[in-house]
Amino acid sequence: MTAEPMSDTREWGERRTKVVEWHDPTPTTAKGLSMAGLDYLQAMVDGVLPPPPISGLMAFEMTSVESGRVVFTCTPDESAFNPIGAVHGGLVCTLLDSVAGCALHSTLPQGKGYTSIEIKVNYLKAVRPANGPLVATGTVVKAGSRVGFTEGVVTDATGAVVATATSTLLVFDI
Repeated sequence: MTAEPMSDTREWGERRTKVVEWHDPTPTTAKGLSMAGLDYLQAMVDGVLPPPPISGLMAFEMTSVESGRVVFTCTPDESAFNPIGAVHGGLVCTLLDSVAGCALHSTLPQGKGYTSIEIKVNYLKAVRPANGPLVATGTVVKAGSRVGFTEGVVTDATGAVVATATSTLLVFDI
C-alpha cells in the first residue's frame, strides 16, 4: 500500500529550527591535555571549562564524575526523533559511548588518551517524549594500560532501563 502524497507542505506541520552553540574546542582541548582525566572532567562539571561541542548538539550534560564513574543527563528534543516519533537509537548509542569513554578517561593520568574500539548496545525500551530526561551512567570494569573495559546504563525519568552497553577502548599516549 502506497501512502497518499502530502503535496501541500502545510500538511507537514509547523517547521522547527534548532540553534546549537559551543565554544571553540581548541583551547579546552589544549588545557585538558595538560591535566589528569579526572581533573579535566571535573573542571567541566564545575563549569571551569566548557563542555565538548557534542554536548550542545545532543543535549548532554555531565552532572557528576569520580574515578571510574560518570553520570550524564540528556533531554532529547524532536530533532532526535526517528520516523515513528521515538528518539533515534543513534542518540542513545552516542550517549552510551560518551559515558563509557568518559568513565575510562576519569581513570587516566595526564598524557594518556583513549578511543572506542567497540561498543555493544542493547536497546530494552523505546524512548518517547513522555519518558522525560534520560540519565546515563558509565562505569569502568577494568582500566588497563593499553585497553579499558567499561559499561553504560541509560534510564528514563521513571528509572526504567532503556539501554545498556559494554565498551572496549584503546588507551594511548598523547
